[in-house]
Amino acid sequence: MRGWLAGCVVLVAVAGCGSSAKADPMRDQQWALNAMKLPGAWKRDATGRGVTIAVVDTGADLGHPDLKDNLVDGYDFVDNDDEPKDQNGHGTHVSGIAAAVTDNGVGIAGSAPDARIMPVRALNTLRSGDNATITKAILWAADHGAKVINLSLGESGLMSRLIKGGVLNQAFTYAHGKGAVVVAAAGNDGTAKQPYRVSTPVLIVGASDQRGRPAEFTNVGAQEQVTAPGVGVLSTLPTYRTPETKDGTSGYGRLDGTSMAAPQVSALAALLAGQGRTPDQIMQTIRQTATNPARDPRLGLGIVDAAAAVQQ
Repeated sequence: MRGWLAGCVVLVAVAGCGSSAKADPMRDQQWALNAMKLPGAWKRDATGRGVTIAVVDTGADLGHPDLKDNLVDGYDFVDNDDEPKDQNGHGTHVSGIAAAVTDNGVGIAGSAPDARIMPVRALNTLRSGDNATITKAILWAADHGAKVINLSLGESGLMSRLIKGGVLNQAFTYAHGKGAVVVAAAGNDGTAKQPYRVSTPVLIVGASDQRGRPAEFTNVGAQEQVTAPGVGVLSTLPTYRTPETKDGTSGYGRLDGTSMAAPQVSALAALLAGQGRTPDQIMQTIRQTATNPARDPRLGLGIVDAAAAVQQ
């Protein structure tokens, strides 16, 4: 069966730690938050309060101490039940980037600290899935109140069908009509692609490194594509054994990929949604405030700037 593969590249285990203080003890290791200028956005009371981000992925560690208080009910379209437990690890990592519990004295800070995560499992233990399952997951999330839908998915064998207008384009349009912003990872093939029909309402996100350059693996070339940090991104991982936690169950680790870049843009979309903006306004603002001083075409419109976006 041809299907989708969630796009991440490298895992490096990081020892978790706790603290009785409110400060998140691993916050200083989260270089991506500063690169996105997220602290400047938070100071303007843009934290994503009241906004739900659906993470259509492998599920989440539902008992993770840095996630559980920010989780809302989701669904498992792989096992067809109400418990979207992550059996791979990828979805937990994506979820923590977007909205880990912040200032709780545990682990890391989330990019949208007051947003909620809706885990919607559409990928199996091997991190693969199919068009039909992913489509059902997107529609379900839109129908259950998600204002942002994150798709940290890479592709395998379906790109030509998507360009011609496959079912995912229709699902994106449906979600947009329900008031949700759809954010999709560009993929990690290191090539130039236009993955969705140009008219499809979706924010496509490539990955940059710590020097503000395009990551060597990132796909480029999608119309109005933006970029966010996607190399060595620290986030939550399951506290039990999964394919992504084979090096340890500390609950934290670093991954590379456009899969890591996308939830940061989803978090920014949540900050803007919390300000009362429409999906069209959110996408336009993120694109207009992205910065690309060197005019590197591989960065698309540029690296997103959260502080500028919430002020526009």
